[in-house]
Amino acid sequence: MNKSDAVIVISSHVARGSVGNRAMSFALQRLGFTVWAVPTVLLPHHPGLGPAERIVPADDRFESLLRTLVQDGRAGDVAAIVSGYLASAGQARAVAALVKAVKAERPEALYLCDPVIGDHDGLYVAAEIASSVRDLLLPLADAATPNAFECAWASGHDGSGEPDLTAMARALPSPLTLVTSAPALMRGQIGNLLVSGEETILFEHRLVETPIKGTGDLLAALLAARRLEGRDWPAAAELALASVLEVLAGSAKAGADALMLPALQAALVEPRTRIGVRRVGGQHR
Repeated sequence: MNKSDAVIVISSHVARGSVGNRAMSFALQRLGFTVWAVPTVLLPHHPGLGPAERIVPADDRFESLLRTLVQDGRAGDVAAIVSGYLASAGQARAVAALVKAVKAERPEALYLCDPVIGDHDGLYVAAEIASSVRDLLLPLADAATPNAFECAWASGHDGSGEPDLTAMARALPSPLTLVTSAPALMRGQIGNLLVSGEETILFEHRLVETPIKGTGDLLAALLAARRLEGRDWPAAAELALASVLEVLAGSAKAGADALMLPALQAALVEPRTRIGVRRVGGQHR
């Protein structure tokens, strides 16, 4: 692809902080990509930092914005779409229509779905939104980056017995799934499980204890970027994870309450942190 082609990022927008589109746009632009950013909700800051005013566009206006964005042949200029947090089920329908319109003009365009619907405490979006992401967007995705809870929920796991993340990831319709916040084999580490066909790779790195948000958004953008640069999925994932860890660790060490992307932007380009890689199933292709 040509980096003058666009990557459409669709997620929340905060006035202060580095989550949602703020994280994704910065990372992609730092790597030289053209970004078309579409906000699903406007917030002063991440709600985890305190009460936050929410401005959500009406579904019909949101749908019109996406449709207008790629009209007059501009769908062919889109190399990838990355979707994250959605504020309504109607937004999921609009994103699905956008993905279909882009792929009709450019079948090789990448769609990465980050199903931002919940965490270990359960769903934090309305069930209608979560169901729409599962039923409308994941089937269209070339790749998905759910956390462990989202993977289990979307795959229909009933919560009984010992969860098998690999099996649950394979139950999702996307050809490739990178499950974040997965159990690691080493103590004091956290895992990220890459599942594609019969191939399963566990990436491990040290656990950084911090309340900082936005790592999932940053990872989704970097994974898409490294794939668009021509790397295979395992290499793209390893490089993206190294960047996220380096930025997170540096931000936590500085005592920040948000990812320090401008100050630590060198880590987005050429991270020095190493990620453990364990091939736990299948053959590299």
